[in-house]
Amino acid sequence: MKMVSSSILSLALAHVICASCAFAQDSGGANSDAPRDSVLGTDIVVTAQKREQRAQDIGIAITAYSGEQLRALNVVDSRELAAFSPGVFLGGSSAGQNAQYTIRGVTQNDVIDIVESPNAVYLDEGYVAIGQGQTFGLFDIDRVEVLKGPQGTLFGRNATGGLIHYVTVKPSLTEVSGFADLRYGIYDSVGTPGAFRGEAALNLPLSSTFAVRVAGLWNKADPLLRNEYPLGAVGAPPGPGAGADLGDDDTLAGRFTALWEPGPGATVTFQVNAARSNLSTGPYQQKPTIAHFNASGELIDVTDVAPGETRASIGANGQDFGSDLNNDGIFGDTFGRPVPGADFFGYRDPDGADFRTSSDFAFADHNRVRTYGGNLTGQFDLSDAVTLTSVSDYKHFEKLMFVEIDAGPTNLAGAVNRLDADSFSQELRLNGKADNLSWAAGAYYLHIDNISAVALKFPVNSLATGGVPLDSAAEAHLITNSYSAFGQVDWAFTPELTLIAGGRLIREEKTYSYFQGIYGTTDSRRLMVGTPIVVGPVFGPNGPEAYTAKSGKTLWAGKLQLEYRPQPGLMLYAGVNRGVKAGSFNGPTPGGLPVQLSQLPYKEEVLVSYEGGFKYSFPDGRTRLNASAYYYDYSDYQAFLFTGVTGIIVNADDTTYGAEAELYTSPLDGLDTGIAVSWFEATVKDVPFRAPNGSGTPPIVRDVKPTYAPQLQGTAYARYSWNALGGRMAIGADAQYSSSFYYNLRNFTADKYGRYVMMNANVSWELAPIQVTFSVKNITDVRAGVQGFDVTSICGCNTTSYKPPRLFQLGLRYEF
Repeated sequence: MKMVSSSILSLALAHVICASCAFAQDSGGANSDAPRDSVLGTDIVVTAQKREQRAQDIGIAITAYSGEQLRALNVVDSRELAAFSPGVFLGGSSAGQNAQYTIRGVTQNDVIDIVESPNAVYLDEGYVAIGQGQTFGLFDIDRVEVLKGPQGTLFGRNATGGLIHYVTVKPSLTEVSGFADLRYGIYDSVGTPGAFRGEAALNLPLSSTFAVRVAGLWNKADPLLRNEYPLGAVGAPPGPGAGADLGDDDTLAGRFTALWEPGPGATVTFQVNAARSNLSTGPYQQKPTIAHFNASGELIDVTDVAPGETRASIGANGQDFGSDLNNDGIFGDTFGRPVPGADFFGYRDPDGADFRTSSDFAFADHNRVRTYGGNLTGQFDLSDAVTLTSVSDYKHFEKLMFVEIDAGPTNLAGAVNRLDADSFSQELRLNGKADNLSWAAGAYYLHIDNISAVALKFPVNSLATGGVPLDSAAEAHLITNSYSAFGQVDWAFTPELTLIAGGRLIREEKTYSYFQGIYGTTDSRRLMVGTPIVVGPVFGPNGPEAYTAKSGKTLWAGKLQLEYRPQPGLMLYAGVNRGVKAGSFNGPTPGGLPVQLSQLPYKEEVLVSYEGGFKYSFPDGRTRLNASAYYYDYSDYQAFLFTGVTGIIVNADDTTYGAEAELYTSPLDGLDTGIAVSWFEATVKDVPFRAPNGSGTPPIVRDVKPTYAPQLQGTAYARYSWNALGGRMAIGADAQYSSSFYYNLRNFTADKYGRYVMMNANVSWELAPIQVTFSVKNITDVRAGVQGFDVTSICGCNTTSYKPPRLFQLGLRYEF
């Protein structure tokens, strides 16, 4: 199989120059038509500035893809999009079952869902208020827009680092149409698990002014991670069904959209959508690690365990410094490693990064996600120059996600996230133009009612509690009301020069409550059953009680930019952007250490970006070259600090500078090639190695790199199509490079994934209305890290997860 895969790749890469955001951008020059048969060179109209413009005409670093281009790139999931957008990466939770975007090092990977991402995600102009709600299948998509850098002026809500906007296909009034797209693949892994994906849509015009569109998706994939439990088992199982294989997927999603055009210049779109996913326990694996301490007893590093190592941890003089099995923050428990080079309980993963493990707290259909929502958008031309837009959006989120603390066969504990949240937003916006002015102004309201819980689940037979099952849980209830007014003006004061100025005023109000409780439970599949015994975090005259607080803050974002067009097809731009994300409250998982009340609130973060660049479309319309450079002055960055089995957000200043470049060219009809690269240097300053514990001893601090933020990324793509067998044949290949990155803010040696190159290829044949595709993803079967946690103090190990192994896939698409 490797020889066949390599041959396909070699053939496809013969013409590679590379791919990137440049693929989707319009050529904007005097001869702007894309070459004949070009897929990736097709013009893309975006709404990055709340009005329709070609991407090459906007002074923003944009990656934009049409639905057709996503199919050509074989991108079918929101998590795959980042691989084709240098400067964009993924963090998240539950071993990648949930994910969040990182843009130019701006990220947020707290595990509790009351925390919103600093990189906003929108679906049809509706804000996705839950950071972990950014993972979903891409079906019936018209286009995706990735905007890098602060976008707070027009989009506002938490677009500190940038945003991703998904736009679905709208109904058409002209004809009955639709498609069915079926794919089946086999992973080159233990047991050759299979994966099915079905997507379909139907467009029905019911009158000259009214049409509907129905679309659906079904993903059904076998588990990728073979579980060999009870191999190495320590303790009795945590309940019936324990030891299941991990990493499956069973997702159903649907969308109904209605379009009504009641009169000239008036359009109303109504949409409802729903999705549900049933998944296994988070598919983590384990690697043995060891903690290092200085002479003062402070943790200073974590490294991989040497093959013959028997110490639990290493003190300043090389002595065994012990462990912290009860998670009370005090090392010295006399517990070594019964098997040299293994974890505290003698376990070592069967094949390291291979897709085999032994895990006790592992159940089929353990994790589940439910979402549904609705959107009502109206657009009305008030005159030839002014348009009114109203966007009303509602979303509901439910989630229950389990992972195992040690990802091994020792019955200790699991970690759980539960979510029940609703969001509603309303935007009213006016867009206008007059002579050399284009402008937008509006008002926005957002309400979020979020109940999130995090817990340590000690199941039946847990060694940590002497076999007594219980949930040590925390529940946080956060209600957010956000009001804002915004405006932006583009003034072309000469034919060559345009000045852009805009601002947004935001009032953010939050009401918060948080408590810690102990629940008795005997069911490893449920969380927080019954009435809790409240254990904090406030200890008043009446005993332990909940923490409550309110906050209100007025914030602002702004933009000032100059664009210069000295000749057709060339634009130079430079500007300053101020993005802001409101402060909020922590809701840490209860551990052995008491929560310091002073740690619960954290401040707003402010990012001031200085950026300049150019976009050049060559006169022949076949080549585009874009580049930009930026400097970020990031105050009070909301950084997630994870220690032990829990974490909190701390404010720390950050500086980032970097550059991006992309080249797209189609030298021959039918041949699309491109190249893109992103590089940045980021420093988060004075980050503590631990949260203050009330002892009076300040923690060690140092400058670190942000998490899930590879310094260097590159993407390459080539696609060639030609007439063959009575139809149209195409062959394509792509490669993505990522440098190494940390998954823990402390930047310890073991908390790091190495660099990798991921390569994919596909070949297709189309004879309307049928298209047949064969593809291979991850051709070289590289193990690319996704997400990890440092739990060295608890188990002498880190938990890790990886992108899927090599996948051979056959697809059939029918359009009508």
